[in-house]
Amino acid sequence: VSVAKMAEKWGLSERSVRNYCAHGRIADAKLIGKTWYIPENAQKPDRVNKKKDTPSLLQILREQKAAKMTGGIYHKIQIDLTYNSNHIEGSRLTHDQTRYIFETNTIGVTADETVNVNDIVETVNHFRCIDLVIDKVEEPLSEELVKTLHGILKSGTSDSRKDWFAVGDYKKLPNEVGGMETTLPEDVSRDMKKLLADYNSKENVT
Repeated sequence: VSVAKMAEKWGLSERSVRNYCAHGRIADAKLIGKTWYIPENAQKPDRVNKKKDTPSLLQILREQKAAKMTGGIYHKIQIDLTYNSNHIEGSRLTHDQTRYIFETNTIGVTADETVNVNDIVETVNHFRCIDLVIDKVEEPLSEELVKTLHGILKSGTSDSRKDWFAVGDYKKLPNEVGGMETTLPEDVSRDMKKLLADYNSKENVT
């Protein structure tokens, strides 16, 4: 039968049927001249699920991370996420300076410009934190991982040299943020366990 008749039978476009013929996906279909002829009892080919062939964002990030690839989504996430996260915490590094640190392990500073060493150290450490998150993203979020990330982020900063500043652990002293009281030191572990249990119980985490 003709392509047109088979297209009508299968509910497909004639172009799709011709493509199936051309790619050998219809058994015993024959090309005579410029016309395809298809056995009347031919089975409709299964549609190819393109999603199976499309790598996930996580796969792409891991591949680009392993290859130390520049210019891709991994490169962009490292720079943009680090810049914005540190900027919220008061870092004075510019986006370009953050990019220079990631790309060249150097920083551009003019003669009349001062840079806080902590900002540079935390920027480098933040890159390592993102790498760890990419490696661990399929594991349940845990107190151990939160503490590990904090330890990496603050390693080598001036805070890490303060006796009262608990790098890689929960705070030792009460504090407030933005005029609001926060959880007392003795209650942090309890509240974190509760928060993490709620988070990990969600079926869909955005």
